[in-house]
Parts: sequence; C-alpha cells; structure tokens
Amino acid sequence: MSKARTLYFCSECGYHSPKWIGRCPGCNSWNTLVEEVIGGTGKASPVPEGKIPFLSELASEEVPRFSSGNSELDRVLGGGIVPGSIILLGGEPGIGKSTLLLQTADSLSRQGRKVLYLTGEESPRQVKMRAERLGISGDSIYVLNDSSLSALPGYLEKIDPEAVIVDSIQTVYVQEISSVPGSVAQLRECAGRILELAKTAERTFFLVGHVTKDGSLAGPKLLEHMVDTVIYFEGDTNNYYRILRTVKNRFGPANEIGVLEMAGNGLLPVENPSRIFLEHRGGLPGLTVVASFEGTRPLLVEVEALVVTASIGYPRRMASGIDSNRLALLAAVLEKRGGLALSNKDIYIKVAGGVNLKDPATDLGIALAIASSYCERPVLPGGVIIGELGLSGDIRPVPYMNLRMKEALKLGFSHCLIPKEVGKEEPADPELSVLAVETLSDALRYI
Repeated sequence: MSKARTLYFCSECGYHSPKWIGRCPGCNSWNTLVEEVIGGTGKASPVPEGKIPFLSELASEEVPRFSSGNSELDRVLGGGIVPGSIILLGGEPGIGKSTLLLQTADSLSRQGRKVLYLTGEESPRQVKMRAERLGISGDSIYVLNDSSLSALPGYLEKIDPEAVIVDSIQTVYVQEISSVPGSVAQLRECAGRILELAKTAERTFFLVGHVTKDGSLAGPKLLEHMVDTVIYFEGDTNNYYRILRTVKNRFGPANEIGVLEMAGNGLLPVENPSRIFLEHRGGLPGLTVVASFEGTRPLLVEVEALVVTASIGYPRRMASGIDSNRLALLAAVLEKRGGLALSNKDIYIKVAGGVNLKDPATDLGIALAIASSYCERPVLPGGVIIGELGLSGDIRPVPYMNLRMKEALKLGFSHCLIPKEVGKEEPADPELSVLAVETLSDALRYI
C-alpha cells in the first residue's frame, strides 16, 4: 500500500508539482498552486471472472436522444440530449447561462420529465423571480438550495429526476474534503461523484462553469476531460445575440455553433443566423463578406477593416473576432506578396455580431478587407469571398465549397470569389457567378 503524499495543483490549469513554486509552468499564472493531499492507492482489486469481449462482439445501438425544447441548443448537442450525459456550460457572468438552463428545465417539464435545479449561487426566491420574468410556472421543476453534494444521492432517490442542473459546479462541495468549494480537490471529487450518478441511473447533468479573464473555464482541465460535452457561451453582454459553441462533444460534431437572441421572454433560437450578421453586404471600403463553416452549418459574416497611419513608432494590430497572431500573419503576407506598405500602418479588424472566426477559409476575405481599407476602394460589392491564404501568396481550396456557395445564393449574393482549384465538388447553381483566383495578386485586382 502506497503512502499519502502532498502535491501542489494549479487552480487555473491543473498542473501539479511536488513542491510549491510561484509561477505555474503550465499556464504562466502567479500564485495559483495550492496544496492537496493525495491518498494511497490501497491493494489491487481481484480480476473479475468471465470473458473479456472483443470490439466486434459488442452490440451496436443508436444513441437515444430527447429534445431540449431549443433547436439551437439541440444543434450544438448533436441532435438532442443524450440520457446519462454530463454537459458543461461555461460563459461570462450575465451572458445568460442560468436563463438558458431554466428555459431548458421548463421545456423538459412540459414534456413530462422531472427536473432538479440545484442552485448554489442564488436563493430559491431569486430563481423564482427569474422564472416569473420568463413566464415559467415550474410545476415539475424541483429547486434545491443545498451546496453539499454528499446529500445529492438522497434527493435523487426521493425525487427521481431525469435531468439535474447544477448552478454552478464551483459552488458545490463534498464534506469529506477539507478544501474550499471550487478548489482542485473539490472539483475533482464532485465531478467524479456526478459522473457516477449520471452513468449508473442514466440521468442527464447540466453543469454551469465559471470562466477566467481569458475566457477559458475556471478550474483544472480535468473537469473538461471528465464531462461528455463542453459548450461555451460567447457574445457581448451589450449585444442582443449570443453564440453557443461546442469545443468537445462525445455524441456529435465539435465546433458546432448555435445562435440565440436575448429577448424579453428569454433566449430564443435564430433559425437563419447569416442574415443577422449581414447589414451592408459589401460596397464600402474595408468591408467584405466571408463564408465560414462552423460545425455542420455555413455562416456568412461581415468583416470590417480599418488601416490608418501609425501615430507612434510601433504599428498596432488589434482584432475583435479573430486571433491577433493571425492578423499579423495576414498583414505580413499582404506586404510581402501583395506589395502593400503596411509596416507603418495601424490595422484594426472587427467581425460583425461578435462571431469568433477560426475557419482558414476566411483568410482571403480578411486580407482583402485590409487591402480595401488601405486603398480606400470597395472590393467585390454584392459578393462573397472564400479561400485560404498561404504564406507564398497562393489561394488554397477549402472544404464544403459547394455548401458555402449555396448559402451565398440563398441570401441573394450574385457572385463568389473562390480559389481556382475547388476540389472535386459539384459546381454551384449557375445563377451564381464564380470568380476564380490563383494568387493574392489576382485577388487584389478586384479592388
């Protein structure tokens, strides 16, 4: 039997060290390592009798699902809620996490399913006030204001709910652990117990998670590894629209997005999100429309660029909606391969609607928006720009080209600027004019 030992865990990323250090090597945060006692392993368990089956001998069956009542939430979950799954929902304070889950609880209760809402941050009176504001009666929603997870199995046996909402995972604790709620030891133990409760009784758990200053989920990464689905709530709290994005999903595609609108009666699904991200549709200097592919859905988004002479010696590269390093890379390609003198220019990029563009197919559109603002001339009015930009200035083909062009045609665009080699996909509708380019120099001619 091994002895108990002491390790120091980072409360931000989960990195552990045998001794205390001031700066975490995993996430470079200062003073985040806390002391935790790790118990012994004990004796090995006896090997169970019986044959261990081969993979080919296992029975294959379709995963049953039921609707959450919100089409956009069902989309990011892969088609609906899987019984026995654990769903982690993270986002900034005030973004709408509790509102969305309370609406989901109401929809499940209308389907005849019992829901247990465990609130650790708010009182039952506050939950009732939100429910009245949303028009939710909550006849089949049980509200529990008990942060002790040790008593949860007793409540589950008494109520027998099909879904449990824990708001939030950083506020619940296990009495056997002496650490404060939200610590590494508490999160690890609470997540392990919830995992056992979910898998043994086929109950669905929704966990609300806090986020750090950089937008990632607070607590160690092991929490994301233990759950089945991780969903981030994105968007500006001052904007009407919210974006759900899956970064992990064991029962569906990752990087799927859903768009919700914050209304007076709660969060409502947006059936055609491309329309809300398009206002000018091009025709202005520094403005382009790109076709991003998020999960299984094409999305047309406006990209705005502003290029001005730098007021200080070092030019600024600021971006909202794309990574700053990606902006610096595209600016370097434009200067080297496109002949634009950007070394003394400040460049600002903004993506409409608070969307975070990660698809490489939007590289060409972002680059042409910068060039358009630099030259003070519009680029391809009424058109959509699709293509990945290489460091040598070549325009590379991207997947799902046909679906992107069909989305552009559906929204009334007349032409698309695409790579010359579009792969082996079928051509788009003949009503859409296709302009093929091979290099960045070819694309710059349309400014």
